[in-house]
Amino acid sequence: MTTSKPNYLLHALLNAKLHDPYAYLGLHREHNQVLVRVFRAFDAQVWIKTSIGYEPMQCAHPEGVFEWRGESMPTMPYRLRIEGKDSKHAVYEAYDPYAFMPQISDHDLYLFNQGKLWQAYRMLGAQSTKNAGVDGMRFAVWAPNAERVSVVGDFNRWDGRMHPMKVHHASGVWELFIPELPSGIHYKFEIRNRDSGEILVKTDPFAQQYELRPNTAALIPVHKAYHWQDTTWMSRRSDWDWLHAPLNILEIHAGSWKRHPDGHFYTYRELATHLLPYVAEMGYTHIELMPVSEHPLDESWGYQTTGYFAVTSRFGSPDDFRFFVDTCHQAGIGVILDWVPAHFPQDTFALARFDGTALYEHEDPRLGFHQDWGTYIFNYGRNEVKSFLLSSAHYWLSEFHLDGLRVDAVASMLYLDYSRKDGEWLPNKYGGRENLEAIDFIRELNIMVHGEFPGALTLAEESTAWPGVSRPTYVGGLGFSMKWNMGWMHDTLSYIQQNPIHRRYHHEQLTFSQLYAYTENFVLPFSHDEVVHGKGSLWNKMPGDSWQKFANVRLLLVYQMTCPGKKLNFMGNEFAQQREWRVSHELDWYLLEQQPHAGVQAAVRDLNHCYQNTPALHQLDFTAEGFHWIDCQDADQSIIAYLRRAIDGTFVLIILNFTPVPRTGYRIGVPAAGAYQEIFNSDSTYYGGSNVGNLGNIDSISIPWMGFANSMAITLPPLAGVIFSWKE
Repeated sequence: MTTSKPNYLLHALLNAKLHDPYAYLGLHREHNQVLVRVFRAFDAQVWIKTSIGYEPMQCAHPEGVFEWRGESMPTMPYRLRIEGKDSKHAVYEAYDPYAFMPQISDHDLYLFNQGKLWQAYRMLGAQSTKNAGVDGMRFAVWAPNAERVSVVGDFNRWDGRMHPMKVHHASGVWELFIPELPSGIHYKFEIRNRDSGEILVKTDPFAQQYELRPNTAALIPVHKAYHWQDTTWMSRRSDWDWLHAPLNILEIHAGSWKRHPDGHFYTYRELATHLLPYVAEMGYTHIELMPVSEHPLDESWGYQTTGYFAVTSRFGSPDDFRFFVDTCHQAGIGVILDWVPAHFPQDTFALARFDGTALYEHEDPRLGFHQDWGTYIFNYGRNEVKSFLLSSAHYWLSEFHLDGLRVDAVASMLYLDYSRKDGEWLPNKYGGRENLEAIDFIRELNIMVHGEFPGALTLAEESTAWPGVSRPTYVGGLGFSMKWNMGWMHDTLSYIQQNPIHRRYHHEQLTFSQLYAYTENFVLPFSHDEVVHGKGSLWNKMPGDSWQKFANVRLLLVYQMTCPGKKLNFMGNEFAQQREWRVSHELDWYLLEQQPHAGVQAAVRDLNHCYQNTPALHQLDFTAEGFHWIDCQDADQSIIAYLRRAIDGTFVLIILNFTPVPRTGYRIGVPAAGAYQEIFNSDSTYYGGSNVGNLGNIDSISIPWMGFANSMAITLPPLAGVIFSWKE
């Protein structure tokens, strides 16, 4: 005997296999009558509102299927009166979700499937909207290999039968409008794979808020109209000449900069109160936040992201984070976000095998799995994945007014054989090792950011010799604003860790970077990666006794701040934190009670302000015209000297002594006759040094030296850097 279509659909509904809920639920015409069918598994009786009032619906199945038949249409969208099955038999009114038609446009679906929907976060996820004049939440999710997708949550007892979604067939996008659903409710998507029948319960990839870890449900967002107060900043940023401006970044981990005495995190609002005055006083222009997108594991530092559109709930709400950024801007501080499109974790509640297939990742682990980190690699060749990632970048910059993205692990995106042995990777269609799809994605990302958000930066953490990372896409580059100079960082730290008596044999590590310094727009980083995993803090890397360690730290930071390139330091470097960074503890702020640490902090503060206020130290970071060697060959005494020039030709002299031996009467060639004044000396007593230096003006004399017609004799302090300004 053949089962009728309604019976088949009823069976599918009750067994959570209903592919097209509108084929069975909602309003239909049957035998010249209007039929309305609803599923209320937890209710005893249901009435429907018609032109004559509420009429009872008949129980068509004891598990909660109710039907009403009539000659005329009910009031649309029809409203229900419901009596619950619980002991209180409470009666309440509600709209039926299946009285509302889908809203997502074919145009948006087309753009999403083409990888061109930069604002997919306005289409997918949970959207507060009106449908037929009724307030509610529109849920949408991409799951092309699902037989059935349902919204589950607090509101339906997490029962996947209750709210099955409608699929827009060609797109793989599922949609359902649930009327009058309040904010703050927990929800996920329950997905049944069409081939295996596997049931997966997944958090919303486009959710804008999640519950606090270790719980993993998404939250229906609270939509408040935040009133931004940063109009002046944003207007200036759009015309910002960042190529020639000072850029001095303090890298921050929000959970361990400071904590409350009981170990609790500072909130975003508390960070605004305590962090920003410190950053401004210290003379930094920007902060870079290690990832604050939602992630389940504190120890991942945020780099194993599960919420690509959600501020982590550890520190507060999305509006709290908006307040933080807004306050930064009003204080004249830019905010850059560490963003991770290179990989995502294996957590089963999130993106991994989202609809029972390798949807966001590759099926083949030779393409789709990072062995180093135990994470999946995005399938950049899949258009919907590109829409997802481009929309994530757009979301952070648009919704939170962020001033840039630091893109993590770019090298791992560019190379198919990254950290792999022969046989563990697959070549591209030309037989090469380049990830062509990732390259296209990166270029599209940078085109979008620079086109949509004038003045916003993209910074690449890229550690190889890939050409043109920070060159425009129209000349074949990747299009980033800047690239971290990992070579400079490694050479510099390798050099500074040598005993001063041996530094003469490693002198080229100080000078080699000038051979490539202008091939990219470089940032000079001493980041968190250099002070963890047994590498030691900057202070611990230094040779010698305690005094020499502090002197070396000050000298190192003078070298960084006066070399061509923008600057980045990890929190704690600025006061010579002694221990390695620990994600579970705040920085050792008590060290500032000790004069050597307070001295380093004072030196960094003055050096930062000197950098900001001295055009020669930042205007020509990316062109050879801004730098000139005075002496790069004094390896025996481990001394280097160079000029930094501004656009108008003004300059400063920098001389660095990498030995603990003070040098008196040290003759240095100078580019112009006149008087020179020491404007910074890292050996000042104020900074914890020995106070060897140069007082007052030093007049040059017409003794040719080092290729210059004039020269002067100066005193070089031990393990220190000095900066001289010139006046006629």
